[in-house]
Formats: sequence, structure tokens, C-alpha cells
Amino acid sequence: MKPLLVTMGDAAGIGPEIIVRAFLAGELTDAVVLGDPDVLRRAGSPMTAVIEAPADLAEVPPGCLPVLVPAGLPQGLCKLPLGQVDARNGAAAACCIEAAVRLVRAGQGTGIVTAPIHKEAFAAAGVPYPGHTEMLQALAAVPGQLLPSVRMMLANDELRVVLVTIHLSLRRAIDEVTFDAVLQTLRIAHRAAAAWSDTPPRIAVAGLNPHAGEGGLFGDEEIRIIGPAVQAAVAEGIRASGPYAPDTVFMRARRGEFDLVVAMTHDHGLIPVKYLGVEQGVNVTLGLPFVRTSPDHGTAFDIAGEGRADPASLVAALRLARRLVSAAARG
Repeated sequence: MKPLLVTMGDAAGIGPEIIVRAFLAGELTDAVVLGDPDVLRRAGSPMTAVIEAPADLAEVPPGCLPVLVPAGLPQGLCKLPLGQVDARNGAAAACCIEAAVRLVRAGQGTGIVTAPIHKEAFAAAGVPYPGHTEMLQALAAVPGQLLPSVRMMLANDELRVVLVTIHLSLRRAIDEVTFDAVLQTLRIAHRAAAAWSDTPPRIAVAGLNPHAGEGGLFGDEEIRIIGPAVQAAVAEGIRASGPYAPDTVFMRARRGEFDLVVAMTHDHGLIPVKYLGVEQGVNVTLGLPFVRTSPDHGTAFDIAGEGRADPASLVAALRLARRLVSAAARG
């Protein structure tokens, strides 16, 4: 059986620690970790088995964490201090992601689960992407073709939110809320959610302005951009509605009125999900040609190495990745 591919994340953060804790809890029996075995040992792994290819998972002895060391991984990571930004850790995290994409696209893995990276370490290493989503989008591109359209979704048992814009300044993000961007988000959200359910997903669209603009009194983006995009989606057979006031639509979705919410900006959409508890939140990249999930928290440099990191969000990401892989296989 092909395994899930789990990337180590930033070696100075809690990524290695939560991976080890998930492994010890029996949650990585079908997974291979891409990373540095010494870093994982430092994080508490009792035994590691270095393998050459994902298929070697079948030969790993019980109780050993299977680790695949990507070509070009920087050396000596376990000697770098925990909880501090370092370009070498940023380069290593990027190396693991690149290797995971190569392997999954070559059919050697079923999907990718990524441990948290640190964006400053990425930048210090010269990685030309602000985060996972943008990097995975670029790596998934077919040479000579446009980048695939992808969107970030954050999900837990109570709420699912898909974002139109992500890692941009708020001022720039508002400019990026266009008719095409909203409609494309609705298409991507509908296509993804339709694979998880036997019924057409009910998609609520949150407005951009207070009270969804209040008929143009507080902004007219809902009238000029968002509303027409919703109408266009409905004409395509998508079960979308809105725009609704963003300060109440998430409560309505949580109570079961909608299956997911499309939000215009990063914090508009993610604050409600994270408020419900990061321990169960999962970040999913929609629109990629493979499954990718991640915990919805960061590297937590402030507690790295203290033995206090909670693996619950990673466990949720692993479980959701398995469900999405199974849904893709059925579809």
C-alpha cells in the first residue's frame, strides 16, 4: 500500500515533536516522514528507520519511525537551537516539501501532510514563496501551463471555510477580491466538497464589508463583485447563496444551515475556525492534483522542545487526508 508522505516542517519548531507523538499514538502506521532522523530523535523518537523510497515502509520493523532523507537536505540541523529562525531550517523544510511533491506526483505516495513551517525561515533561506499554499501551487504546475487555481480551506468538525485571498496585506487583499476570483473560489469549493458528500454542498458566501455592505452604505463590493459572482455560480448549478454579513454567517454555518463558507480574506475566514480550537483544525489546499492537509497552527517556537506540544491537529490532518484520498479514489 502506498503511504502518506509527512514533511518534517521547521526543525526548530514543534513539527518534529508532534510527528513523533502522533507516531507513538499509532497514527502514522501508513505514513513515511520526510526529514532528518537526528532531528526526529531529538524530538523523542525512540527508534528511526532510514529508508530509500516510500515503498520500503513495508520492510520497516515495528516500533521504528520510517524516515526518508531527501536529497540535498542541509546537514547538522539537530545542532541548531530550538525556537529560533534559521535559514538552514527554512531550506530544509522547503527541501522536504519539494521531495514530497516529486514523490506523490510519481505515484509513490497517496497524499501529503505537512508539519508547520516558519515563514521568516523560508524568507531567510531565499525560498520564493510566502507559505505552503503558494509553494505547492508552483510545484504542482505543469511546465508551460498556467499555475493551477488553488484555495486554502480550514476545517474542523463544526466549520469549513474556503478563502478567496490568503497571504496578502489587507489593503492588497481587498484589491484581489474580483468577480473572477470569487467565482473561481466557488467552483473549487463546490468541486471539492461534492466529492465528500452525496448531496450538493450548500455554500454560504461571506461579504467583505460590515453587514455585507448594507446595500452599498458601507461599501459596494458586494453589489459590484461578490453578488454577481454568486449569481454566476448559481447559474452553473452551484448551490451558493449570499453575500451574507460576515459577522453572523459563520454562526449560521456552525448550526448546520450551510456546509461551508467562502470568505474574502484570510483573517475574516480563519479567526472563526481557530476560535473553535486549533487542536482540531486542519488546513487543506483545494485545487491541487493531489491531497494535501496540514495542522492549522504554526511552529510554536515558544514551546519547542518543552514536551508540551499537542499533536491533535496533526492527527486530525492525517485522518482527513486519508478520508480525502479515499474520496478521490471513489470519484
